Amino acid sequence: MIRIVSVLFIVLMTFQFCSTAQSTFYTTKSKKAIKFYHKALTCFNTIDHVSGKADLTGAEENIKKALSKDSLFGEAYGLASKISIEKGNIQEAIDFKNKMISVSPVVPLIEYYFLSGMQMSIGDYENCLKNAKKYKSSPLADSRYMVNIERMIKNCVFAINAIQNPVDFNPFNLGPGVNTEMPEYFPSVTADDSTLLFTRRIIDERAPYGGKQEEIFVSKKQSDSWMESSLVSSNINTEFNEGAPTFSTDGQYIIFVGCETGPKGDYEYGDGRKGYGSCDLFYSQNNGGVWSKPENLGPPINTKHWETQPSFSSDGKTLYFVRGLTYNRQRRNPDDQDIYMSTITDNGTWSKPKKLGSNINTSFREESVQIHPDGKSLYFASNGHAGMGGLDIYMSRISEDGKWGNPVNLGYPLNTYMDENSILISSNGELGYFSSNREGGFGSLDLYGFSLDKKYKPLPITFIKGKVYDVDDLTPLPALFQLTNLENGKIFSELTANPGNGEFLLTIPNDNNFAFHAEYVGYNLVSKNFSFDQLKLTKEGYVLDIPMTKIRPGTFVLENIFFETNKWDLKSNSIIELNKVYKMLTLNKEIEIEISGHTDNVGDAKSNILLSENRAKTVVNWLVEKGISISRLTFKGYGESKPIVDNSSDENRAKNRRTELTIK
Repeated sequence: MIRIVSVLFIVLMTFQFCSTAQSTFYTTKSKKAIKFYHKALTCFNTIDHVSGKADLTGAEENIKKALSKDSLFGEAYGLASKISIEKGNIQEAIDFKNKMISVSPVVPLIEYYFLSGMQMSIGDYENCLKNAKKYKSSPLADSRYMVNIERMIKNCVFAINAIQNPVDFNPFNLGPGVNTEMPEYFPSVTADDSTLLFTRRIIDERAPYGGKQEEIFVSKKQSDSWMESSLVSSNINTEFNEGAPTFSTDGQYIIFVGCETGPKGDYEYGDGRKGYGSCDLFYSQNNGGVWSKPENLGPPINTKHWETQPSFSSDGKTLYFVRGLTYNRQRRNPDDQDIYMSTITDNGTWSKPKKLGSNINTSFREESVQIHPDGKSLYFASNGHAGMGGLDIYMSRISEDGKWGNPVNLGYPLNTYMDENSILISSNGELGYFSSNREGGFGSLDLYGFSLDKKYKPLPITFIKGKVYDVDDLTPLPALFQLTNLENGKIFSELTANPGNGEFLLTIPNDNNFAFHAEYVGYNLVSKNFSFDQLKLTKEGYVLDIPMTKIRPGTFVLENIFFETNKWDLKSNSIIELNKVYKMLTLNKEIEIEISGHTDNVGDAKSNILLSENRAKTVVNWLVEKGISISRLTFKGYGESKPIVDNSSDENRAKNRRTELTIK
């Protein structure tokens, strides 16, 4: 809950005295009051060329003297309100504004606009609503301000109702292993909730600007406590800013933000990194515990604009991020930023990023996006939807037709009149993480956790972890593997095992049966279907280790080839497995195979031979149509003659009904 008071309407107030200061008509006849008022105005408008600040002390002293000469001096109360704004005391500014209105015989309508804006900025919703409605209902209302007036009314109505119907929210500090007296923010966790990645601003004499910079830190969890954090890697962290990191689900990739370090035009990003302007997204891969030198994601992800706050989907295919528009390579309007997404295409490149629809992105500000590992729940911050006034946290869920639902505000007191962002929801949906400078912390912004209200939880998922290795010598293998939903054929996850240790970790819905496929050059295809009750469950989650055998003469079962009953017509859910066989043959062009069909002992032997042979032939024909030479393929039907178990039960007979692939 980053405590930054919104200044949207406060900035507008700087216009209110442009003409008043020059006017010779005041609500006071006291020459001394007017004299001190002009002195205060001079102090307020004179900017020191060294500090870049106005003389607020002088302005405040003189305006007090002016009011001491005439306590009904309306213009003096107006200037006192402006001085209080510059001091950061919004409540005092409101009090002075109300006093100005009460003593002035004629009050310009615009003052109610400015007053409601200040009241919104401190969460005084009842009075904000009253004054915003007063402005809106006047025939003199300026149409230029009606968008903001309507927005304030909408937010006030929402906020009043939200306060009357609070959600459960009991945050707890993540502790001294993570938090320090310096600011910590932008958390990211692995799917098993064992590793936390976050940004910390540190004091660094090497830093080129102001002796401070952002670094990426990592902490491991032990016995429900976060251990002492450390810099993630010297290959990633430099004396320049690195921040807003996101893990891939398995923790094998980090995508983070780096910004230009030199003058405009050199596109330098520090430590030899090059970019495309403003802030760019970079990635690093973990190779057996060593993070690689970061590389720029390149176009079309990175542009001359400001790319930041990435979130990588659990299937390893889609990247969500925030893009802020720049003009002459400078940010001018913080509301010119939206959430975008890009997917990895079949040829391994990123697609042109698309801006999420207008029910997610608004004409105001969106940021701090997270695509949850369930692949269907999106969490983000925005000040453009109905909320508590500043940046609030929202959730949207994607429908089967691929459209994002209307965002739901996560409620009060998680959301307040201040800015809330930097939120992250754990894989199991039980915990949320966020950044706040609330009382009781270690200093500045700390990272906190909280139990997520059930109304805003993502869809149930689980995670599977394991290792891919050579079955003979246990050498880790960086195999490509996929998890596919057997019901609809959708590839839910496609990842590569860690090149250094062969490990993987992925998340999947916990209510489906899946097919698992692993492939690596020189090794036999591994293909199995399973349900969760077939997997080993440990304290660390479900375990699925994948031993792979080098390609050599031998036979293995294609477990995900399915036919219509007593027919040789392939079922549509067989295509997934067939594509894997095709891929293996294209990866290993020297091998020749036989496809064999087998049945149980139901029916007569002659019919079973014919059925099994036609099924094997169907598979071969499919491969030939895909472009595999017939000279590399043979087929044969064995009927019921080669059972792998006895046919004493329905379960055993199902095992005997199979299609096998034999490498010659």
